[in-house]
Amino acid sequence: METVVVEKCTGYGREMVSRCLRRLLAPLGGMESFVKPGETVLLKPNMLAAKRPDKAVTTHPEVVRAVIELVVEAGGIPIIGDSPGVGGLAKVAEKCGLAAVARETGADLAEFADPVEKSGKGIFRSIALARAYVEADKVINLPKLKTHGMMTMTCAVKNLFGAVVGTEKAAWHLRAGEDRELFARILLEIFLLRKPDLNIVDAIVAMEGDGPGSGDPRQVGLLLAGVNPVSVDVVAAEILGIPARLLFLEQAAKRMGIVGAERDSITVAGTSLADARVDGFRLPPTADVQWGIPKFLARRIRNLVTAYPCPLPDLCKLCGICRDACPPGVITMDDKGMHIDYHRCIRCFCCRELCPKAAMGVREGRFLRIIKKFI
Repeated sequence: METVVVEKCTGYGREMVSRCLRRLLAPLGGMESFVKPGETVLLKPNMLAAKRPDKAVTTHPEVVRAVIELVVEAGGIPIIGDSPGVGGLAKVAEKCGLAAVARETGADLAEFADPVEKSGKGIFRSIALARAYVEADKVINLPKLKTHGMMTMTCAVKNLFGAVVGTEKAAWHLRAGEDRELFARILLEIFLLRKPDLNIVDAIVAMEGDGPGSGDPRQVGLLLAGVNPVSVDVVAAEILGIPARLLFLEQAAKRMGIVGAERDSITVAGTSLADARVDGFRLPPTADVQWGIPKFLARRIRNLVTAYPCPLPDLCKLCGICRDACPPGVITMDDKGMHIDYHRCIRCFCCRELCPKAAMGVREGRFLRIIKKFI
């Protein structure tokens, strides 16, 4: 049985977060069970983009601060590292409050810029991951609980995609194309190449709706922790009311035989699921109905049976971030605005994920709108 701990924490006050984090880790043996004196400890928060903490896009700085303090108490040497989707690490860290935490605690900031090839045993024989992530003595994964346009939810496993350096992320998106199950497998194989030693989820304020970059903050009031990130994700999905059929990571993990993917194989400690569950949590509009449709047919009628990105001219500033980040390069801009080649669009929604102005909407295919009425 895998253990996932759930602890109530209603706000980001420094003392409150510190107390709640200690209670959260107690059933797992405390931080000293994971960190030994002299070890380098890589903290991997979600640092998607340069957004203020109250936007719920990034891991809150007070959660990261509290983890750093426990690591130092255990004798570890903390390092904060990530590869942001938009902008350099220094800029993102300053805006989201993590640069101040680094200065005040003495933790180093490490931008993931030096890739190391790791050989796997799955369908992908080699994946390049950041050296700082691979070579740290211990890794503590610090995801933000959010919805995600392609994967329905981003939490512990998806946060490890940040260990892929810079533009290589786009290459993996392109390789997966529209196949969400394949992308889920990519994420799981990244996890298996270098498993985090501990996962702590910031779900005090989560993000619902158009996540992971343009959704709405939602008070959830929880912290979650566990050794197995798959189990952590399964419990998080249960709390948010996400059905297993929409959690593509869970389905892929079951097919791969990964321990901790079955919901009845997980023990929940601390706050019970009954007390933790959130009602009416809004999922992204891109959580399509694509199951049961043969792939060869779905490709032919995909504009009818899927959701796809749609520019919002009133909000778009033509900054070019979406164009530059688009894995298949299907976005162009001219004096008439933005244009998307939907014949080549892979529906990864990176454009929505990275747009700083929430200027990329979603349009649902005609048949998809009809089908959803009967689900």
